[in-house]
Order: sequence, then structure tokens, then C-alpha cells
Amino acid sequence: MSNNNTRPKHKLVVLGDSVSQGFQNGGIYRTDLNFPNFLRQCWEPKPDFDQPLFTAQAGIPLNLEVLARGLSDEFGDSIEWNEYLPAITHLYSTLRRVKRYWEGKIKPLKEERDMPYHNQSIWGFAMNDTWMITEQHSREYIKTQPETYSIFDMLPDHAMYVTARLVLNPSFEDKFSQFTQLKNVEYLQEHGGIENLIVSAGHNNVIGAASDLKYELSEEEDLEKFPSKRSYTVYRPEHFEQEYRRLAERVNKIGAERVITQTIPYVTIPPVTRGVNSDKSREGHTGYFDYYTRFWIWDADFDPDKHPHLTKEQAISLDQHVDEYNNIIREVAKEYGWITVPLNRYVSGIARRRLGGQMRLPYPKDFCQAMKRNPDTKHLVENPDNPKLSTDYLRIDRNSEKVYKGGIFSLDGIHPTTIGYGLIAHLYKETMEKHGIDFQRPLDWDHIIKSDSLVTDPPYVLVDLRKFLRFLSMGRQEKLSVVGNSLLNQLMDIFSARD
Repeated sequence: MSNNNTRPKHKLVVLGDSVSQGFQNGGIYRTDLNFPNFLRQCWEPKPDFDQPLFTAQAGIPLNLEVLARGLSDEFGDSIEWNEYLPAITHLYSTLRRVKRYWEGKIKPLKEERDMPYHNQSIWGFAMNDTWMITEQHSREYIKTQPETYSIFDMLPDHAMYVTARLVLNPSFEDKFSQFTQLKNVEYLQEHGGIENLIVSAGHNNVIGAASDLKYELSEEEDLEKFPSKRSYTVYRPEHFEQEYRRLAERVNKIGAERVITQTIPYVTIPPVTRGVNSDKSREGHTGYFDYYTRFWIWDADFDPDKHPHLTKEQAISLDQHVDEYNNIIREVAKEYGWITVPLNRYVSGIARRRLGGQMRLPYPKDFCQAMKRNPDTKHLVENPDNPKLSTDYLRIDRNSEKVYKGGIFSLDGIHPTTIGYGLIAHLYKETMEKHGIDFQRPLDWDHIIKSDSLVTDPPYVLVDLRKFLRFLSMGRQEKLSVVGNSLLNQLMDIFSARD
């Protein structure tokens, strides 16, 4: 424990999931571009904030932007039908290399460390995983599960558990083999003290409904199951409250000086699902669509008898559940004296399609000014109060090869872009300042925007987005496909609440 006469050694520690880890474009890749690191850079002097990088190959399980750039380098701005076979061969080679690397078949994955990372975020983790999953459990799970090495399944086996090992115990030493996320945070508190602890959890207790396009409520027994044994996609509110209170009790016992948490955005807003058959023209418009399907299925192609989907009624129910979750988060946070960042309110306020094209919340002025200064984004700021950024799936103009729609969510349709993470950092910083937390520097918007290569320099192949997504979504029954059932479906399966 820290001495009462000194400040805590650890300025910022994070307990969380993909949102705080910095997951984007289908994989964890550059963790230096996550919102906690952007926050850390606003303190002077900059505090230590250790976290693993995953920049080898194309991240894990797979960074779609890296994949798209490789295809662009080989085939230009569009993959024509007569190029499918060489493109598939290129894709196969890339996926095989990525898979072999993250399964430790190219080089050992361990890193020498004698202290836990400050960022204890692991994508795919639900709330109870914070106290259930250890590095040893992850290692044994990987060892006992059969390999799925085939031309039809080319993503790394058990990618979430591989990531968990590298976050929880990167040295693979016995000392930390039984440590969970919570235990690692507790260790940091005991060895220097924690000033600010961010708790970003709960997203994976509902996101499976959007990634799987399946509405299945949790049962009591699900609360004690490990990820591989779970079948739910949506937590009942009473189960969410049980789990969140168990998490809060454990966090409170750690004794960090200050805890900051956040509300959960609606899972119906990110473009991981495409809303089709809009009811916008009808009297009494609700802001919802009749169906929600895969983002690579165009409106004109959608067939409810053929394609997986959620109904409008299920989407409304999901949002109602999230409202209840957020009431629980705010109530529990108030009981423990935590700071709550209103992330759901902000995301809802910039949900263009949901709001019929009009946003309720403005973007930060210094962000807009930085967008205008950057030659690759200034075309998006014709109106300085309302940049052409939205929660739509990213779209590229064929003539200019610049972004004209989207920019908030990355290519997986669930996780933010670098700019999106910058906006989350802004919201955290603004909320923390209202509660008396001092920052010495503003957010470095110029750096954040420049670092968002997807928005500032999108891969050429995204110009013909429909054709590109069609290529990635081909199934094994399609004769030219070597990749199989299908790459995008495999990614969506990984994003659910199960491994």
C-alpha cells in the first residue's frame, strides 16, 4: 500500500474489455491508440502506463485494415472477378502467417516482466471473467482444445485466451499464473498504490446479440460458467445487477484512490448490423428499422427467410435492457462514490441514422479545428459545428478516394476508429475534470487524427466497399473461395460472449 505522505505510484490503471484495450478493425493491434493512453498524455509529467502491443503480423485475431492494405497493394482499388483466385491465395497466405504467429509457432510469445501491466483490459471479457479467468486457465484451455487448422478456419485458435495470457501473465511465470485481472490490479495497489482506476466492463454481456444476430437471455447458471460454456447473448437486467455489484464490491476492496466507470452504449447503433426496411417514412417513426442484419448484406439483397437478423422488437428490447444496465451502473457508482462517464448518452447523440440525420450533441471545437487543419480530413469540416463524421459504416468516394461517411466505427462495425477512441478520451477527460481531476495538457487532436490511418488514408480496396465485403463474406460453398465459412462470420463469432 502507498505511504500516506506520498502520492500513489500508479497514476492510471485500467480494468476492462475491448473498448479500453483499443480493439479496432477486427483485432487488437496498436494499444497506444486507445483512449486511456490518450488520457495519460494529458498529464504532465506523463505517468508510466505499461500495456502490451499486438502489432506483430496483423494483430489478433485479425486487423481488417491491415488485410485491406495488403490487398490494395496487390490488386489496386478493386478486386475484379477474374482476380478472385489470386486474391484468395494472397488472403490465405496472410491468414496462415497470422495464425501461426499467434499460436507461437514462429517465435515464443512471452515477454519478460515482473509487474502487471497498468492496462488490464482484455477483449471479449464479460464482467465475471475479471475474477474467474487466469493465465493458467487460459493456457490449459488452449492446450486441451483441438486445433481447427484448415483452409476453412484460418483465424488463430482461441484468440481471446491467447490475448488473456499475454495481458495477465506475459512472462508465463508461475508467480502470476493464478492472477486474474482483478488480482493484477490488487497487486499494483499493494505495490505503490493506484490514483485513478478506470473500470470499463459490461459491454460483452450484451454485444453478442449484435455480433451473433441472436437474442438469447441469460439464465442463473450462466453466471458461474466460463466463456466456452455460455450460450446467452443478452444478460437479464437482474443478472447484470448481480454481476456488477459483485464486481463493484471487489473493486472497492482494492482501495484505489479514485474509480471511474462508464455507461454502456446501445448495441443497435454501431454499424455491425445493417438496419433494413426503414419505418422512417411511416407515421409514428420510432427511429428503428424493421430488421437488423449483417453489415455486408445490402438492403436490396436482404431476405428475412434467408439471412440472419434481429427484429425491430428485439432491437427495442435490447436498448431497453441497456437502459436498465446503465441505471444499475449509475446507482452502484453513486453508492461507492465512483465517477460515471456518460458514454451511452454521447454515442446516442451522434447516431445519425437513429436520429434521422440530425445529431443532438456537438463535436469538441478543438477537435473540429484539428480536423480542418489536417489536409486529409478538412473536406469533412465544411460546417465547423457539424463535421461529416457519423456512426455509419465507413464509405469512400470513388473519385477523391476520401472518406465521405462514417469515421466513428472501424471496419468490424463494433469498435471505434482511432478518432472514435479520441472522442471517448475527450468525454472521460471532460467528466473527470468536472469532478476535480486536473490535467495539464489538452488532448493532442492533431496526433490522434494523424494516427487514424483508416480515415486519413483509407485502403484503396474500400472504394468498392460492396465488392470487398462480398469477397470477405464468401462461404465454402462458393467454388472460388478457399477461405471458406466466411472470414467475416468467423470474426463475428469471436466477438460474441463465447470463445
